[in-house]
Parts: sequence; C-alpha cells; structure tokens
Amino acid sequence: MKAFLRFVLKPMSFIPALCMMYFIYSFSAQDGNTSSQLSYEISCKIVETASTLLGEELTPQQVDSIATRFHGVLRKLAHMTEYFVLAITVAFPLYVYGLRGIWLMLAAGFICVAFACSDEYHQSFVAGRGPSKRDVLIDSFGAFWGILLVRIVCWVGRKTVFRPLAKNHPRQRQYAESPQYYDSEPPRRSAPPYAGPYNGGYSPEDSPSPRRDKCTSDQLSEDMSLRKLVHDLKEQKHPIP
Repeated sequence: MKAFLRFVLKPMSFIPALCMMYFIYSFSAQDGNTSSQLSYEISCKIVETASTLLGEELTPQQVDSIATRFHGVLRKLAHMTEYFVLAITVAFPLYVYGLRGIWLMLAAGFICVAFACSDEYHQSFVAGRGPSKRDVLIDSFGAFWGILLVRIVCWVGRKTVFRPLAKNHPRQRQYAESPQYYDSEPPRRSAPPYAGPYNGGYSPEDSPSPRRDKCTSDQLSEDMSLRKLVHDLKEQKHPIP
C-alpha cells in the first residue's frame, strides 16, 4: 500500500511547478499598459506601507514620485522572485526522484532557463511588450539561488532529521540483522600461528605476547636468584677445602 501511494504521490510533486509556470505565463500575457499599471499600483502600496511604518506622512505627489523612481527596480525584483520560487518548485521534485549534486543544478537550471527564454519569446507576441536578454539573466540569477536553497535545505534535513528515520527503517534493520551485514565487515587481524609444546598448533595460551614474555623473564630471574642464594648457603655450610 505504501509503495502504491508513493508511486501515485511522487508525480504530484510537480504540481506546484506547473502552477507557478501558469502564474508567470498569465502575467506575461498582459499587455504593456496593464502590466505597467499593475506594477505601479504595487509600488504605491509599498511606499504607503513603508511611510506608515516609519511614522511619516507623505503627500500623494511624494508617493507618486517615489513609486515612479523605484518602479523599474520593483519589476526586476518581481522577475527574480518569480523564478526563485519556480526554481524551488522544480528542484524539490527532482530531488525527490533522486537527482543530487551537480546533476540537480543542471537539470533544474536548464528547465528554469528554458522556460525564461520561452516566456520572453512569448512576450514578443504581446502588445506593448518584447523579449529582453537582460530579463533572462535576471530570471536565471533568481533561479540559481532557488536551486541552491533547495540543495542546502535537503542536505541539512538528510543529515539531521532523516538520518535517525533511515536507521530505523525496516529494510535497514533487516540488513543489519542479516549475516551478510557482518560478513561485509573487514576481517580482523589475527595473531600468527604459534607451535605450542603439546599439540604443535596454535592455542591462545601458547601465543606469544609481550606481557607473557615479561612475566616469564621475571619468573626466570627470580628462580636464578633463588638458586644462587641456595648455592651460596651450601658453600658456606660445606666450604670447599
């Protein structure tokens, strides 16, 4: 059941990207006067909101002057923001389907840049508008940061949030409990064979070790000292004529 739901829901992850493409296409379909008027009204709303937050009262003439001055900048920022969001909605489904690293950036970047070029070409058929290479560069710049954000967020999530879940996954536990998991570990280095005094083969008791050699040498030195002491006592008791 989970596999079936995953098979059905994974393609649906592209729906936000398709919605964002339709949103951009609908704005590009507006004629030049309608698009300029809409961006001008948004600029006026931003200036009025900023003046209210700063506690300054501006006259309609001042609002119009400031909005007209920053009207072009606002349109370019809107272009970059649109493709920033589009890149996020395109890169995330590609990441879900297994694209990582440079391949994710190439695939998502190609889709966003290709759509930007097609959108500018579409504007050449709209009254009062035309294609612009500078807009394509601005759109590509916004798309780059969107793709980079997806890479950073997914990498951090994989290293922090999803790593414990991956370890507790039933497949991972089954693999960890299987004999192949232990057979895949590198073999441990064993001690070299040692010919023992009884069976001629290797046994842990007969294996040479620095600690055993040290104990044996200490014991031999004690035995030799004891023998020397007994020999000296016998010589004192029975001196040689």
